[in-house]
Amino acid sequence: MNIVIIKYNAGNIESVSNALLRLGVQAEITGDHDKIRAADKVIFPGVGEASTTMAFLKKEGLDKLIPSLTQPVLGICLGLQLMCSHSEEGDTPCLGIFEEKVKRFQPEPGMEYVTKVPHMGWNSIAQLKSGIFDTSLEEQYVYFVHSYYAAVGEHTAAVCNYINPFSAALNKDNFYATQFHPEKSGPVGQKILENFLKI
Repeated sequence: MNIVIIKYNAGNIESVSNALLRLGVQAEITGDHDKIRAADKVIFPGVGEASTTMAFLKKEGLDKLIPSLTQPVLGICLGLQLMCSHSEEGDTPCLGIFEEKVKRFQPEPGMEYVTKVPHMGWNSIAQLKSGIFDTSLEEQYVYFVHSYYAAVGEHTAAVCNYINPFSAALNKDNFYATQFHPEKSGPVGQKILENFLKI
């Protein structure tokens, strides 16, 4: 199986590659358009800031390439946010694959020390709808690190509740995305990556 991880100015690429190696899959990390188009599966990871990352994607032509892909694509963390229509982070127009908008967590007044931003740690996911999940994953715990979230909407494939309900995962056609880090989520995350590879 030919798996490509899109190389761009974002963190956590190596940890995704290592998680795939644990599943016996050697992925190629590349920004080459032809290699990305030719891949059986594409992973679009990300840790970073929305506006500078979108500027880089535009410079490299990846803003046009990614939405045009027809094979299964998995966005992770910032990858999910950039696949949405707009992010409040830097008031950034994004790729528009999903119609959901990305907002910053806003704790209730007086609750800032209880519900801290960024949301960091283990939370459960529920209301699973997408092909990367199965019934055994309902209410399982996965690892999050983020200050911004995609609102619950038409393409929500999993829900998490932190300050308010938000999209822990999205799915539309061949595009899948998780706000959490499957590569850092232990056996549950490995199972989700394995399910993606089987699509």
